[in-house]
Amino acid sequence: MKKIILILISLISINVYGQTELNLASNVWPPFTDVESEKSIAIDLVKEALARNNIKTSITIQPFTDVLKNIDAGVFDGSAAFWISEEREKKYLFSEPYLQNQLILVGKKGSDVSARSFDDFESARIGVVENYSYGVNINSDKVMLVPGVNDQKNLERLLSDEIDYMLVDALLIQYLLKYQVNDVTEYLEIGATPIIVKSLHFAIRKDVPEAENIIAAFNEEIHEMIAEGVYNKILELNWVRADMDGDGELELILDGDAAGTAPPKNAYGVYSGQSVVKRTDGKDKYYIKGKMYNSWDQVPQEYKKEIVMSTQNPKETGIKLNF
Repeated sequence: MKKIILILISLISINVYGQTELNLASNVWPPFTDVESEKSIAIDLVKEALARNNIKTSITIQPFTDVLKNIDAGVFDGSAAFWISEEREKKYLFSEPYLQNQLILVGKKGSDVSARSFDDFESARIGVVENYSYGVNINSDKVMLVPGVNDQKNLERLLSDEIDYMLVDALLIQYLLKYQVNDVTEYLEIGATPIIVKSLHFAIRKDVPEAENIIAAFNEEIHEMIAEGVYNKILELNWVRADMDGDGELELILDGDAAGTAPPKNAYGVYSGQSVVKRTDGKDKYYIKGKMYNSWDQVPQEYKKEIVMSTQNPKETGIKLNF
């Protein structure tokens, strides 16, 4: 009888996920969410994790105020990319964080980018992107946030000394280091520690059928995607940092079998404020093809081959700054 009950439960579970389709909504927020023809990393990660549980998704792009209004009205089930707030937790179920929005201080070559908070500045004009609501309250007359239409405009103002610094998401910095490393090296200084960090979550209304099971399954698949290198592939990054063995420390996770001829100088932190900083205590661990190595010396020589940089035109990726 117990076997029959277990089989019935399995069949019910399979049937629920087989018939599930979620209607999600997001706003234009590159490179995280955007229309179908543009790079949309958050949407791609969420769709992949849900698809691995036979959950279909449809994505509608709207202004953010309409996204919130229509989710609450029941037009949409949720969103691929939300920040948590006390008010939202009353209405939605949130996944574990699967990305971090980490704003890094960027200055002209030779600038001091060691600040870890806005309190560390003596005086600064800092370029930010308009309508990026990171919940920042600055109670200082020494710091002025200067809004610009996009990162490109802020870069132009930085290089022409109209602003002293700009805040750039760590993920965009990773792409700059991948596709435009020569420009970055010549013109920019990049901070090692994010000034602002907010976790990004998949969220659905609490009244969506099987909502708790969907969120739980999503969380599990994100961890599997990281372990399998699928996460790296979607982000188009060779290395990411995440806690793979549950010890609270972040490991470096490789996509593919080319680790480089030396330890990586930077890696994107999936769950951490350590977004582009490299450890300096020599205690990094490396997760490659399902195996953990406790040091760079332990990484097999077969993996220590040159990383072939992408020849893809950064303009074609939808991510490029003109210097």
